[in-house]
Amino acid sequence: MAIIEVPCRFYGETQPVRKHGTGSTGYQRFRCLDCKRTFQLDYAYEAWKPSVREKIVDMAMNSAGLRVTDRVLKVENNTVFRTLRNYS
Repeated sequence: MAIIEVPCRFYGETQPVRKHGTGSTGYQRFRCLDCKRTFQLDYAYEAWKPSVREKIVDMAMNSAGLRVTDRVLKVENNTVFRTLRNYS
């Protein structure tokens, strides 16, 4: 059995991270024992990937429209609208 060092997405440490079952799409979930948060490494839906929100904001700053952004990034238009609305 191979041991995989998984860093926490929120805390950054690898020591307190343990397996925490599987998500609804079948991907492995992990839980950080220090910050008590769960996360996945792989996602079935593009919008949950951490880098997508940054791309949405970058495209908006470069004057790309909502429909162009959702088509290029393969996410729903409500996701693009909600991300831009909540961006501070």
